[in-house]
Amino acid sequence: MASLNDPPSPAVQADIDALLRHIGGVLPSKRLDENLLIATWNLRAFSSLTREWTAGGDDSPKRDLRGLRAIGEIIRRFDIIALQEVKGDLRALRDLIKWLGSNWAFLMTDVTAGSAGNSERMAYLYDRRRVEPSGLACELVVPEEWLAEVSPDALRRQFARTPYAVSFRAGQHTFILVTLHVKYGDAPADRTAELRGIARWMREWAERTNACSQDLIALGDFNIDRRDDPLWQAFTSTGLTVPPDLADVPRSIFAEPGEATTDKYYDQIAWFAELDGAGGLSMDYRRGGFVDFLPYVYTDTNLTRNEISWRVSDHDPLWAELAI
Repeated sequence: MASLNDPPSPAVQADIDALLRHIGGVLPSKRLDENLLIATWNLRAFSSLTREWTAGGDDSPKRDLRGLRAIGEIIRRFDIIALQEVKGDLRALRDLIKWLGSNWAFLMTDVTAGSAGNSERMAYLYDRRRVEPSGLACELVVPEEWLAEVSPDALRRQFARTPYAVSFRAGQHTFILVTLHVKYGDAPADRTAELRGIARWMREWAERTNACSQDLIALGDFNIDRRDDPLWQAFTSTGLTVPPDLADVPRSIFAEPGEATTDKYYDQIAWFAELDGAGGLSMDYRRGGFVDFLPYVYTDTNLTRNEISWRVSDHDPLWAELAI
C-alpha cells in the first residue's frame, strides 16, 4: 500500500513541480511577525482515500494520493485554512496531517446529523509555528426569539450546518474565524433566511468583539449564485465586506474561460469595514486571490473536470494576506 511519503512516478512528480512553480508565483511567502495568510476551501466530499498514487477505474473512492498531495502542497503555504465538506470518514485528513508533519494541527466539529447536514464537519488546519488557538471554540446557535419573528426572510429553524467559530493568536493579534457552509436547497430563495441570519449574527458579535480588540472574519462556502443578486444582498445586509481584489476571482473549476467571475460566487472571505464609525479590522489587508490548481493536476490523464473534482475539489481555494 502506497503512502504520501513514497516517491511518486515521474508523471506525478512533474505535476507536483509545475503546481509548486505556480503557487510560488501567486502566493505570498510566510514572513515571521509580519504577515498572516488565511484561506478557505470547500474540499468536495473530503473523506476516504485510495492509497494509490493514481486511482484505477474500479477503485473507490476516486480521491487518491496524487490528488491529496496537490491539496497538501496548497494547504501548507497558508498559516490557517478553513475546510468545508470534511465528512465522517477521516482517512484522507489523517494522511494529510501526518504528511504535513508535527508543526501542523487541526480543530473540527463532529459530523452534522440529519439530511440537511449531509454528514459534514467544519475544520481548521493551522501551522503551529505561526498561529495558536487562543481559547474560544464554539458553534453559532440562533437565539430563540429570532425564530419567532414574523418576516418573509426570517429564520424558521437553526442553521442546517452550524457555523464554527475559533479564536486564534498570531503575534500580538487575536482574531476569530467563523466558517460555514450554507445549505444549497432546492432554489436560491431557500438560502436567503440563513444568509440574513448569519449576517445578523456576525454583526452583533462583531460589535462585541471589536470592543475587546478582537478581529472577526467570516469565511467559507456561502452558496451565493451571483454577485449583487438577492443572496449577495442578504449576505452583505449588515455590512459584511469582501475585499475588492477577491470580488473578481473565480471560485469554481467549472467556470468557463471568459465567463463572468461574478457567477458561481460561492466562497467568500469577509469582514466588517466599519463598526460604529471605527475600523472593523485591526490588521491591514494586503491582498488576496485564488489558486487555480486545475491546469497542474492529472495532466497525463484524460480525466474530465468532474472526475478531477472528486479527486481534488470542484472549488478553488480562496486566500487573503493580512499584515500583523
